[in-house]
Amino acid sequence: MAREEFDLIIIGSGPGGYVAGIRAGQLGMKVAVVEKDPKVGGTCTLRGCIPTKALLHTAEVLDEIRDAEALGIQVAAPTLDIGKAQDRKQKVVDANSRGIDFLFKKNKVTTLRGFGRLTSPHEVEVEGADGKAIYGAKNVIIATGSVPRDIPIAPADGERILNSDHILELRKVPASLAVLGAGAVGTEFASLYASFGTQVTLIEMLPRILPIEDEESSAELQRALRKRKIEVMAGTRMSSVERTDTGVRLHLEGGKKDTVEAELLLSAIGRRPVTENIGLEALGIETERGYVKVNPLMQTNVPNVYAIGDVVNTPWLAHVASAEGILAVEHMAGLPVKPLNYDRVPSCTYCDPEVASVGLTEAKARERGYDVVVGKFPFSALGKARIVGKTEGFVKVVREKKYDEVLGVHIVGVHATDLIAEACVALQMEGTDEELLRTMHAHPTLSEAVMEAAHAAHGAAIHI
Repeated sequence: MAREEFDLIIIGSGPGGYVAGIRAGQLGMKVAVVEKDPKVGGTCTLRGCIPTKALLHTAEVLDEIRDAEALGIQVAAPTLDIGKAQDRKQKVVDANSRGIDFLFKKNKVTTLRGFGRLTSPHEVEVEGADGKAIYGAKNVIIATGSVPRDIPIAPADGERILNSDHILELRKVPASLAVLGAGAVGTEFASLYASFGTQVTLIEMLPRILPIEDEESSAELQRALRKRKIEVMAGTRMSSVERTDTGVRLHLEGGKKDTVEAELLLSAIGRRPVTENIGLEALGIETERGYVKVNPLMQTNVPNVYAIGDVVNTPWLAHVASAEGILAVEHMAGLPVKPLNYDRVPSCTYCDPEVASVGLTEAKARERGYDVVVGKFPFSALGKARIVGKTEGFVKVVREKKYDEVLGVHIVGVHATDLIAEACVALQMEGTDEELLRTMHAHPTLSEAVMEAAHAAHGAAIHI
């Protein structure tokens, strides 16, 4: 039987791989996506973004019902059925995965089931249930993603020390939970389980939680989490952990406590790229600290082999992987393309309250030498925020004084992860703060806070 040849083979069906596959199909390429999991979708669909946000929605509704009396609605005290919440989460995950299967069929993308590895610049071996097969490829995209990173002093065992994969499958709500790492993943799970009734301790080695965000955003979120009875311990390092009769005991350095005890420990210290055993070394594809090295058009040092998503040293975000996948495919197709501007990547954390940002923080803008002007507007001064009963947080606009260009927007508060889209457009269009404040916003809406912050950046806020 003749070896099947493809214009493009993509190893991995996550948000980088499947989007690249669809775009290649749209451009008329003969394309295949290799996936070792039984379902397509990768970490984001199966073990990350989608299932986490499904459970966070359950937590949000639970909190809304608890607060219903303030709206004049009398209801019995709600109780959580974690099993049913997990079942609903799985239905959402499965529906999204089936949606990707449908899009593959629609765009004539072939799915190759098994573990994929490069055997030459133009050959991919797929090892599946029926053995190994070799496929030819004019181009290859490595989109193998990432997995949770372990730390030697606290390797995840799936019982008392969990990673983000394990905690998504819990069917019992722990009485207490220690979360190590206050990036987006750790903060979201801390928020989620606090709503579920767990006593949560959030521990971060760096001086503040969500350390990549603007300092004022981190401080505002920390205040909000503490109001929710989450114990936040920034500037604290875990030196060791031991099992106890009731759970785990963490030994700490640098913080207010030397020890913390909890039923479970979630290790949320980050992820590592999946680049082992996929043929990189044999082809001489360059890596650095486990990441595949690429040029601004996502090409490796082997020109027909590209890499995207978590295997390259760019932000670990699904939308970044998708954009990189489209860039890589359009480049290999000969279309006019431009490298991505990673300063314009939106960052979203779906805790309560939500945190979102795009562009430069105030500190980073000053570090780059900009003459910076800042405007802030609190949700507490916004009519729609009062209506929905969510008045915590603010919108902060960072602009450059001479040309008035919007350099960054930072939001803490209700629906921040949706509101940030307006700011993404403003930065993409290299818009000015005046253009933002002159844009008429409907009233009453939450988006008015963005306009008001733009006014504030010109010293002319209307409602404060």
